[in-house]
Amino acid sequence: MATTNNPLLDFTDLPLFDRIRPEHVAPAVDTLLAEAEAALQAVTAAEFPADWNAISKVLDVASERFSRAWGAVGHLNAVADTPELRAAYNEAMPRVTAFWTRLGSDERLYAKYKAIDVATLNAEQRQAHRNAVRNFVLGGAELQGDAKKRFADIQERQAELSQKFSENALDATDAFAYYAKFGELEGVPEDVVSAARSAAEAEGKAGYKLTLKMPCYLPVMQFARSSALRETLYRAYVTRASEFGDAAFDNTALITEILALREEEAKLLGYQNFGELSVVPKMAESPEQVVKFLRDLATKAKPYGERDLADLRAFAAAQLNITDPQPWDWSYIGEKLKEARYAFSEQEVKQYFPAPKVMAGLFKIVETLFEVSIRRDSAPTWHPSVEFYRIERAGQKVGQFYLDPSARAAKRGGAWMDDVRARWLRPDNGVLQTPIAQLVCNFASGVDGKPPLLTHDDVTTLFHEFGHGLHHMLTQVNERDVSGISGVEWDAVELPSQFMENFCWEWDVLSHMTAHVDTGEPLPRALFDKMTAAKNFQSGLQTLRQIEFSLFDMLLHTEYHAATAKPGDVMALLGKVRSEVAVMPSPPFSRTPNTFSHIFSGGYAAGYYSYKWAEVLSADAYAAFEETVGADGEPNIETGRKYRQAILEAGGSRSAMDSFKAFRGREPQLDALLRHQGMAEAQPA
Repeated sequence: MATTNNPLLDFTDLPLFDRIRPEHVAPAVDTLLAEAEAALQAVTAAEFPADWNAISKVLDVASERFSRAWGAVGHLNAVADTPELRAAYNEAMPRVTAFWTRLGSDERLYAKYKAIDVATLNAEQRQAHRNAVRNFVLGGAELQGDAKKRFADIQERQAELSQKFSENALDATDAFAYYAKFGELEGVPEDVVSAARSAAEAEGKAGYKLTLKMPCYLPVMQFARSSALRETLYRAYVTRASEFGDAAFDNTALITEILALREEEAKLLGYQNFGELSVVPKMAESPEQVVKFLRDLATKAKPYGERDLADLRAFAAAQLNITDPQPWDWSYIGEKLKEARYAFSEQEVKQYFPAPKVMAGLFKIVETLFEVSIRRDSAPTWHPSVEFYRIERAGQKVGQFYLDPSARAAKRGGAWMDDVRARWLRPDNGVLQTPIAQLVCNFASGVDGKPPLLTHDDVTTLFHEFGHGLHHMLTQVNERDVSGISGVEWDAVELPSQFMENFCWEWDVLSHMTAHVDTGEPLPRALFDKMTAAKNFQSGLQTLRQIEFSLFDMLLHTEYHAATAKPGDVMALLGKVRSEVAVMPSPPFSRTPNTFSHIFSGGYAAGYYSYKWAEVLSADAYAAFEETVGADGEPNIETGRKYRQAILEAGGSRSAMDSFKAFRGREPQLDALLRHQGMAEAQPA
């Protein structure tokens, strides 16, 4: 195939997502890999100067092109998976991984970087240089001979296993379908029933097609009166990609091998375990500090979790005649208790959050607080439902973003932000490249001609991902490796995302983004007050759940040892963690690790604690807005400007702690988080 016709090799502006085909992948990788290899050889030649800008002009330009093209392929693999694209991706991945491993461990390049005179660098470049030297060490640049080769082999194998883990989780989710009869769906929201009927009709089948995708699974668990139906879906959901289903999708053996490789990688680099290696570039100083943080938080949260569970049991027995609740009953009981206690349901709230109205409200708060304008823009996309926007300040383009909101087959579950390209004062042509982000969610689609309706949790998710996007797009840093989210410590990267969630609980913000789907009426204040009263409903249980995942992750990467491990040890460790921090019983057949994509295919290995860690930062940062809110309830623009400049615009150009202190004038405190989650008052008896 002629490279001139390959959309993956067109870097004139935006990615040509509508034209990229599986057959473009291999030739593009061949071409860009050859360019990047040539650039690496050029800058590592003895006569090439140890100069930051000279190296960047040759190597960074070539590697950035390679990274952008491969990023587009990886993105399509996540949002528009096909057997052909998956095959092309998997065929190219070993070569791609091998190059990045080789680049990160090249001793000649490492020597060049160490020889750079840091006195010639500006502050942004110095930070990027510090990170680069550290990353060379973590990338195996100081390893020799067989150890270096083994390190490279480990990286390649880990990439394969992580991709396979992700594929199995997606395939196991997509493979399940239950065709319900109408009588089984009593209590399930109308829009979910309608979507299930349409899904069955599309396949020429009778009944209602239920799946394990969140827009279907969650409402069934919350609202279906049939315990048998809930059990059917629950068992399928918690056993996905395990020995209880199709053997082709079982992730058990992959988990064992991934853990063994991570431990071996850590030891090659001189660490006792992967947990120690993982925290090196993070804010946390050691796995022990993380474990202590999590256990301290668990101690504070556990009395609230126990009270939450007692409330659920008492209500189930007294009002629902459920005297022995099963795992598939808890969501249903919780929803009914919330309705009884606060006199509203998620279904009622959802009617007031049509997606277009929510987007307009989100844009309004962002435009007001961060002094920007958001406009529709045009770009080639990978699906008709994808939208594209630009962000401007004083008429100048600051950044752009794609929004892909809807759940669909062949699209990975969950929500995430990814970067298409970073802000960068390009060394090859002196042009300032503006950043572009992808914001991906998995909301229900609209049915019966109505716009998609979002739950309040969906709204919160949207704000969360947009917070990541703002971190990436509003940066004013010109050095690519520390602009936006690049170079930000992993356990601080959730600060801007979790910060944005707080606005979903502000009446003056929320009231602008609601309009009843049928009447157009805004959310009634009385309903909002009920939602606010219910905000911390079961926050003890939810906090313990996050701590359970986080502690399991860190202990798995510090206490589990491949050489002495026996089958079942991973689940045994999870059982040990649950007995320590959880209060809600889990069934023995649950296989949570088998779809724990965050740590086995998503970059959060020995780092899942980052969510709780960053919540301390984000809650404390938001407290600054609470302290300066106007009499009219509107957020203070000065505080918004200070936050934007200290946190968002600084990106990774300095440590997260320095950025936080620049905003708050002090180190973070736990008080705001406990207060926001209703755990600041005297502990329940």
